[in-house]
Amino acid sequence: MEKKKSPLIRVRNLRKEYVAGEDVVVALRDISFDVMPGEICCIFGTSGSGKSTLLNQLAGLESPTSGEVLIGNIPVSRLSENDLAIFRQRYLGFIFQSYNLMSTMTALENTALPLMFKGIDKKTREKSARAILKTVGLEHRLNHYPSQMSGGQQQRVGIARAFITKPKIVFADEPTGNLDTKTTIEVMEMIKGFAHKYNQTIILVTHEPELAEYATRVITLADGEIISDIKKD
Repeated sequence: MEKKKSPLIRVRNLRKEYVAGEDVVVALRDISFDVMPGEICCIFGTSGSGKSTLLNQLAGLESPTSGEVLIGNIPVSRLSENDLAIFRQRYLGFIFQSYNLMSTMTALENTALPLMFKGIDKKTREKSARAILKTVGLEHRLNHYPSQMSGGQQQRVGIARAFITKPKIVFADEPTGNLDTKTTIEVMEMIKGFAHKYNQTIILVTHEPELAEYATRVITLADGEIISDIKKD
């Protein structure tokens, strides 16, 4: 008998409130769902729907007002800042809309950075960085700085940096928001390809229906609540 897989991410009764002057803004209302290993899960919604707040909760970047997030059996929402930093280095990768590259570092150095935090020696991490930059088609840009690269090239560096440690989960926050249509397709195919190659879980946050097409599951938010949860065959 095949062993049943356990969820990688479990979200239970998640609520997030913000105080704005004399008002209380409810960003998330009693959110609960599971994400299985290997899913490409899209958190979809318009501006103000709560999708970015939900991403911050899943990644441990903010604490919930109530409820919890577990990754594996680790209660992410209850970890200390120090333990969270260690947890993110070990298990998570991030791709940002604004690339978030270090302007004073080359493509090679930016890509290798997560390995430095893991204590891997310079020769080994640069070898790994060269290999993954070649995979994303940037072997000719190793020594270029962000200011010397196009938006699409910078995002390829961002993808290489996110995947170089082979994290269990990669969070992609509007990863193609600053890119043209052709480059958007290239970037999303790269993300999907890495996820399948390494059996990684992707949490994709977007308001663009075209990006949701790359997901195996689409959770749609409105006013801080899940209004649909569709799994694709």
